[in-house]
Amino acid sequence: MRLGLALGYWGRGPSADHLPLAQEAERLGYHSVWTAESWGSDAFTPLTWIAAHTSRIRLGTAVAQMAARSPTTTAMHALTLDHLSGGRMMLGLGLSGPQVVEGWYGRPFPKSPLTATREYVNVVRQVLRREAPVELDGRFHSHPYRGADGTGLGKPLKPITHPLRPELPVLLGAEGPKNIAQTARIADGWLPLYWSPTRPQVYEASLSDLRDGFLIAPMARARVCDDVAEGLLPVKAMLGFYIGGMGHAARNFHADLMARMGFEEEARHVQELFLAGRREEAVLAVPDAFADEISLVGPRERIAERLELWRKGPVTDLLVLSPDPHTLRVLAELNS
Repeated sequence: MRLGLALGYWGRGPSADHLPLAQEAERLGYHSVWTAESWGSDAFTPLTWIAAHTSRIRLGTAVAQMAARSPTTTAMHALTLDHLSGGRMMLGLGLSGPQVVEGWYGRPFPKSPLTATREYVNVVRQVLRREAPVELDGRFHSHPYRGADGTGLGKPLKPITHPLRPELPVLLGAEGPKNIAQTARIADGWLPLYWSPTRPQVYEASLSDLRDGFLIAPMARARVCDDVAEGLLPVKAMLGFYIGGMGHAARNFHADLMARMGFEEEARHVQELFLAGRREEAVLAVPDAFADEISLVGPRERIAERLELWRKGPVTDLLVLSPDPHTLRVLAELNS
């Protein structure tokens, strides 16, 4: 199991710690560093900055949102950064949810998310392979565009720039069982949002027939500390926000996933509190047991024991979310 550093997206502004953390992760032998985006900073620009100040560590998006760009635009970003970094790019994509897609990007959330994802990946693959002009008679991503409001003058094109690697890895963030099963068929890897090494059965059916080399790269918050309960508070804060606020009361993929992982009643309670404006209560209502399962928190000895559980399963890459260089160093030592 390889280690990656997950930096996430910016908050109020850029973090002065991100570049030093990425450089320290490279020095410690981490395999990859990953950026993200929501409705603020984008995923590709910080990754390009990190690429310019590192030399070996792989560079991934976890995730770049599909609604933010056409698939050809995303492919252009990926092939450009792959050239500039000497072949270090890993493209992680995610569909996001209706609140973000319609509220921020101002476009309809696809009525058939699986089809939209499949078409998006198809176009990205065509661009990167550059075997022929891009053509797809799709429901969501037609190339050339053939809508009634078009001119009819579009023609199939292939990229002017020759991609450095036609098989640049494409990973997908997926949560629902059908989406995960499709990811195993069409992508090079999967970016789980929550992964519990003690509950492999949650995803077992969707991952029943994996190809050799398929990547499973979950993100986990980590912190070396003496007080486990205190160390779990940032995990619970993140879960409270995602489960309570990142979605509608009737359609929240994060809450649905927590429910499938055995915490349905607790997930709905957290959601109710958050949507009622009782955010602090929502965070405290997140069960310590759930937060603990999907993270690595506590003294070094405890983390060492729990890390073994992660290593025994199908996870190929553990993406560590931690702003603490000491924690990064301890995990590198334990995983060596």
